Amino acid sequence: MNAMKLAATAALLGSTMVASGASAADAVTFQLDWLPGGDKAPIYVCIDQGFCEQAGLDVTINGGRGSSEAVTKLATGVSDIGIADIGALMAARATENVPVTAVMSVFNKGPHAFYSLDGNGIETAEDVAGKEIATSPFTSSNVFLPLVLGEVGLSEDDIALTKADPGALGPMLMTGAVDGIIAWMTDVSRYTGQAEEVGKEIVVIPWSDAGLELYSASMIASDSFLAEKPDVARRFVEAYKKSIEFSIENPAEAAQSVANMVPELNAENVEGSLRDTLVLIDNEVTERDGLGVLLPERLAATWARVAEAQGLDASALDPETMVDRSFLPGTM
Repeated sequence: MNAMKLAATAALLGSTMVASGASAADAVTFQLDWLPGGDKAPIYVCIDQGFCEQAGLDVTINGGRGSSEAVTKLATGVSDIGIADIGALMAARATENVPVTAVMSVFNKGPHAFYSLDGNGIETAEDVAGKEIATSPFTSSNVFLPLVLGEVGLSEDDIALTKADPGALGPMLMTGAVDGIIAWMTDVSRYTGQAEEVGKEIVVIPWSDAGLELYSASMIASDSFLAEKPDVARRFVEAYKKSIEFSIENPAEAAQSVANMVPELNAENVEGSLRDTLVLIDNEVTERDGLGVLLPERLAATWARVAEAQGLDASALDPETMVDRSFLPGTM
């Protein structure tokens, strides 16, 4: 009887330990900078494919409405870690010294581009001179427009710029209402599809090809999260990096992970957006510097661009003070 009681007690203790282990995952709140989609695939891959769980993490995703809002939510402790344009963080650090730090590059190229149609006479950035160009009112591309025009010897006075609702940009281009539009590289598949529907061919001119070289979307984190839970942060960054690598190697499966978690999204459309996005993540810069790396020289050049574009004092920030590379695997 005693042996039976001992066995039962041992079994009970064992089951309690399993339950305790299962519930011991560290909670992490991840902040998006915009709505779910193919460009946000890695965080959904991390959860759906089990990378986060394997790292002992229980991740909750908070939606976002822009990089500035994402920085604010991290600075105020609403979220722990997330994605935002590093330019928004730089501006916030320079003007408000927000307690938020960049730990990893995600887009090592800016997403900004001119779009036109074959036959419109726009093949390079210089060709927008004298053309009618539409942009959405609130895109961060507008901040960098004077810089990219300056790279090719133009100014905003050399184009006829119209601001329109983001959803109207494609139709305006396809119907000939404008000669070109300003949009992100993450939308190539969408605009290509719209052009094919009217028997036309899209022309895409990335601003990076015109000399606007900079970091863009990056992983940033609350300073309190990094200080109080460094092991959790390190495990999360490693799991997220694995999720990016999975997305590069398996874009269809990664897109399905997004659709699994956000059922209102179509996996095929998500895959198109993800494939567009991957050129900003996995490219010649990645081959040279490594995935996720924030190279000091490129970081400094990014801040110089951001300061110039936003009229900020370049001496107001040493960009090295807003980066902690120790959380990225292989960079210790």
